[in-house]
Amino acid sequence: MTSQARPRLLLIHGLLGSLSYFEPQRYLPGVEVFTPDLVGYGQRRSEDTGITLPGQAAMLARFLRDEACGPAWVLGHSVGGAVAMLLADMAPDLVRGLISVEGNFTLKDAFWAGRIAALPEADWAAEYGAMEAAPAAWLEKCGIEASDERVAWARDILANQPYTTVQKMAQSVLDTTGAPDYLGCVGRVLARATSRGSPLFLVGGEQSAAGWDVPDWVLAQARRVCVQPKTGHMMMLEDPATFCRIVESILYDGDCRSGA
Repeated sequence: MTSQARPRLLLIHGLLGSLSYFEPQRYLPGVEVFTPDLVGYGQRRSEDTGITLPGQAAMLARFLRDEACGPAWVLGHSVGGAVAMLLADMAPDLVRGLISVEGNFTLKDAFWAGRIAALPEADWAAEYGAMEAAPAAWLEKCGIEASDERVAWARDILANQPYTTVQKMAQSVLDTTGAPDYLGCVGRVLARATSRGSPLFLVGGEQSAAGWDVPDWVLAQARRVCVQPKTGHMMMLEDPATFCRIVESILYDGDCRSGA
């Protein structure tokens, strides 16, 4: 790694949170890592206003200004990738660069959110309760081997938010990424990336990246496309050490070496 000031990194989780469960700071000792709870999640799970993608982006802008005290790199996973784009469009002065980890670009990326949003509340409550009761089964359904550590992490992830928050966010994913101006927002962010030197990196899992619906013009303008070997959509749960090595190489070298 080249010698430079300590990078600052804001992590934004997807429909389920947070990204603090695997202790990213332990793997990124040279990086100042922020994992704030989104509205409706974690310590803010009792809050019920602002549980939309734009509302989360506005909250994160306030967090960076008032609590983190300045700009940072922003990493968004899955739905968090869409929140990251909205944040970069809303407050470009606060975003040094973007790392979209299989982040939503089109409604094709919102297949799970679309199913959740369409379910009657009672049906989704029952389904989510079953996931909470059997985290190992949930992991295996996602194609992830259920080791003891992963099951403990899955239990934390599922307990982090009520089912109502997940369904509200799922509906907002459809409303936001399905709107005509969402890709316009992405275009504005990429245009600023060129002029301001705030690059976009794309990170996907080897087993899931083929299903990620990234427009060709986004691929062409991204600084790098990085693929984490032998993992799927939840790559940081499957192999957090390699995931963090990829992130570290982006922050320091503008590359995506995993060190594996």
